[in-house]
Amino acid sequence: MRSLEKSNQHFKKALSKLPLGVSSNFRYWGEDKTLYVRRGKGARLWDIDDNEYIDYRLGYGPAILGYADERVDQAAREGMHVGGVFALGTELEYEVASRISRMVPAAELVRFSNSGTEAVMAALRIARAHTGKDGHIILEGGYHGVFSEVMWYSEVEEWVPEDGAPEVMPYGNGVPQIIRPLFHSVPLNDANAVEDILKEHHQDIGAFLIEAIMGNCCSLTASSEFLRDVRSLCDRYDVVMIIDEVKTGFRVAKGGAQELLGVKADLCTFAKALANGYPISVVAGREDIMRNVGDGVVHGGTFTGHSVSLAAANKTLEILEETDALASIEKYGTDLQHGLSKILSARGIAHSFVGHPSMTGLFFSDDPPKNYRDWINTDYAFYDALALELHELGILVEPDSREPWFMCEAHDVECLAETLDKFETAVDITIENSQADKSTINTAQKRRKNG
Repeated sequence: MRSLEKSNQHFKKALSKLPLGVSSNFRYWGEDKTLYVRRGKGARLWDIDDNEYIDYRLGYGPAILGYADERVDQAAREGMHVGGVFALGTELEYEVASRISRMVPAAELVRFSNSGTEAVMAALRIARAHTGKDGHIILEGGYHGVFSEVMWYSEVEEWVPEDGAPEVMPYGNGVPQIIRPLFHSVPLNDANAVEDILKEHHQDIGAFLIEAIMGNCCSLTASSEFLRDVRSLCDRYDVVMIIDEVKTGFRVAKGGAQELLGVKADLCTFAKALANGYPISVVAGREDIMRNVGDGVVHGGTFTGHSVSLAAANKTLEILEETDALASIEKYGTDLQHGLSKILSARGIAHSFVGHPSMTGLFFSDDPPKNYRDWINTDYAFYDALALELHELGILVEPDSREPWFMCEAHDVECLAETLDKFETAVDITIENSQADKSTINTAQKRRKNG
């Protein structure tokens, strides 16, 4: 049995100085389940109790090459010699921007930021300036960071389809209700819904913010037809099409989801896999739109263009562009899917995969969901229970079925064999516990019935 004694003790101490004992709400897993990491290397990490895990979270995707990759870390050390930040530019900014433009045709001009949230904030601001319209559309289930304009979500867990569309709610307290009229949401792969909103509100909507592969909704993927229709609608109604590639960028293909799915954004954002975990992000796009920056649109930040992060990004992108790293990652993901499917099929468990093998979504249903509303028709309770059993056995996945499994170049044959062995054990334990729970419920119901 895994011990979390030291993590639990540290949680109590950290709670005295940090809300929830951590630096992000999403790192809090409960008073007795929150992990604190000692170190990571390759595809594995160790917590402060010295429990070892094969990691399929990878920090929500940044460690595309694996933790503490020696090639990237050496480049970062060389970046330290440059000196950090100066509130001035360096030559490396042009070099990295040029590589990004070469890999992503839509990225005609590039600006650097520090996080995915900052990049998307900038993209929306640039789109509003370009169109003169303040509103925006987002896909239901999409995630674009933690700033107020996008912190709204569709409540589907308690949703009754007969009552109409799911209720749109603020994602937590402190989100100003006054900005709610700027926000519109549509289901993934429903171009008719997009057209209906634009027909009615196009005079107020300046941007359509899209995750073509939904990084916080288990990699649900836009169809080519949907993207083609949305591209046409944005052109017709003077709406800037922003493709958020914070998670997919330089992961699912060298040119990101745009290359994989055959679509070209007006603006696009990148972050997580850009520098193998070093903090950097990008907003990029059409030259005529990006030229608004500095010509009316303010964009900047003290730590933007940090020499360490730029050096790490330059080396990471070099590896992804010039080696077979992405092909290796994709093969591992495909092999993992086949192995998981074999285990589940042998037990008669309905399941399906969505997304790309490098960031795959696992659902417990015969047919994969086509949009966020369909997620409620999957057995996500089984997934959530299974995830906890995997943690006990040293396989780290997000304990929420809406988060994909992320692969990295450091996942190898040993990781695959160990993962499949432990996955099989975890599935059997989850089935056994589920049957025991049903037996307990049935017994209690009989007792109530018999008085």
